Amino acid sequence: MENMTGNAAEGEASPSQRIDARITELSDWRGAMLARARAVIRRADPEVTEEWKWRGVPVWEHDGILCTGETYKAVVKLTFAKGASLDDPAGLFNASLEGNTRRAIDLHEGDTIEESALAALILEAVALNTAARGKQKPKGA
Repeated sequence: MENMTGNAAEGEASPSQRIDARITELSDWRGAMLARARAVIRRADPEVTEEWKWRGVPVWEHDGILCTGETYKAVVKLTFAKGASLDDPAGLFNASLEGNTRRAIDLHEGDTIEESALAALILEAVALNTAARGKQKPKGA
């Protein structure tokens, strides 16, 4: 999928390739969990762009950041950049609840990803980013 490869210089790994490598490198439940979350994100929004930022954080974007996929020793954290503005009827957000902007989903070993609810959050984040971008169009455009 061309739109997920980013613009890597020749010989440099693309963001998608770096995410592939991170998943392989983890070689435990965290890699499998990140791979499952990534698959849901990519199915929900086939136009998503994968990026690699902040010294090794997978980032999914569509008209701005949708979410990041950080991996820690005991958790895979999906942080939604504008999560506080998203409806979460399934109650997936279980971390970073105190802020005014971000919200996160902490996934632990043995957890099951509620794929339809996660896909709905991704689509809502895309709609929010797209609407915000539309409001920022220059006058006369």
